[in-house]
Amino acid sequence: MRESLYTHQAANIRRTWMLMTVFFIVVIFLGWAVSWYLNNPGIVIIAVIFAVFMNVFSYWKSDTLVIAMTGAKPADENQYRELHRIVENLAITAGLPKPKVYILNDPAPNAFATGRDPEHSAVAFTTGLLQILDRAELEGVAAHELAHIGNRDMLVSTVAVVLAGFIAVLGDFFLRASFYGFGSDRDSRAGGIIILVGLVLAILAPIAAQLIQLAISRKREFLADASGAMLTRYPEALASALEKISTYSRPMARANNATAHLFISNPFGKQGQSIGASISRLFMTHPPAHERIKALRGMDV
Repeated sequence: MRESLYTHQAANIRRTWMLMTVFFIVVIFLGWAVSWYLNNPGIVIIAVIFAVFMNVFSYWKSDTLVIAMTGAKPADENQYRELHRIVENLAITAGLPKPKVYILNDPAPNAFATGRDPEHSAVAFTTGLLQILDRAELEGVAAHELAHIGNRDMLVSTVAVVLAGFIAVLGDFFLRASFYGFGSDRDSRAGGIIILVGLVLAILAPIAAQLIQLAISRKREFLADASGAMLTRYPEALASALEKISTYSRPMARANNATAHLFISNPFGKQGQSIGASISRLFMTHPPAHERIKALRGMDV
């Protein structure tokens, strides 16, 4: 069981460092482009310092950041005794420390896991989820979230969120500077080429970062489904839970693009998912529910 849950752990840790390195390089390049364009060397220094800070912050404070953004509150152990018991039993089975348990007061059925490692992790469930699922289905969802913790893919997604957001801000700054004509004294052909490259990168980098983030999200959901099903040895429970969750079409009260991919289901509900074009799939935070359900029911555990 331990080997099954942790098979992808090392790969996800490497992927985290790769993302941090790639985003760091892109940030430095954008910072250099902005500093050159505005003829202000201090900007690239600021970009380096801020990029390092964002890397460190996204690693050490990922769980605190996500909990604050979602508005989750600690689950009272007396009021939610059964939920705590389910999480604790699954954590013991998976060989993980029990994560902190949170509740989101929201009728939309959903759940998420966050944290930089198993020792600093948290799982959260909406009140709507607790109302519509039976015990076996709730165990399936909890196992899915614990699988995220065991697979160590939470940090990858959180780092992608923070760093992609920073690149988007820096790119937007560069575009605004060019629109307002700052640095217009750079009229050489070489300068024009650099400015053009910088503008293209400023436009495409945030889009590429978002696509990487969403691709990671879709892959991690399939992996967590499979790992969670292996943990409970009952894939049907999670498949049934996903069926119930997918029938709820209204968005969560505090749906947020920055944290959407962390949830077991799209917190924006079915809006934006009716477009069947293949291009739209690139921007989906989650794989279609019917594909996940089909994969679970095809498992042999």
